[in-house]
Amino acid sequence: MNYRSILLLGISLFLFGLISCEDDDDENESNISTYNSSESHKAGQDCMNCHTSGGPGEGWFSIAGTVYDSTLNDVYPNATVKIYTEPNGAGTLKSTVAVDRNGNFYTTESIDFGTGIYVLVEGDLETKYMITPITTGRCNSCHGVTTSKIWTK
Repeated sequence: MNYRSILLLGISLFLFGLISCEDDDDENESNISTYNSSESHKAGQDCMNCHTSGGPGEGWFSIAGTVYDSTLNDVYPNATVKIYTEPNGAGTLKSTVAVDRNGNFYTTESIDFGTGIYVLVEGDLETKYMITPITTGRCNSCHGVTTSKIWTK
């Protein structure tokens, strides 16, 4: 190999390194749960332990958690989580998040929590309302730890 070939090889490897080693920490990858999907994992755990800026999870979740059936032992698939500005499904609907087949719901969409928003979970037979406002979307950091699991029927 001559000097010119070595120089071109070096420049090529340098440029390849720049392209392949992009810093993704500055970008939030879109990741939103959908009905019947089975892509999620770790039901009942605090999703934002990984799905946060700088974390190893795909996307930075603004709200995430797990929904269970009335036994509190089995997940409740394909429910719907809705977020409102006022209690009991009143006020403005801010977001609707599908619960997947594994009972998990999550979104990377921006949610303005302001001084507090209200959540409800719709099952096939019942809608459960959270009566206290939330200011964080880390649902499994309290539910199933210091408060009852999220559930519906």
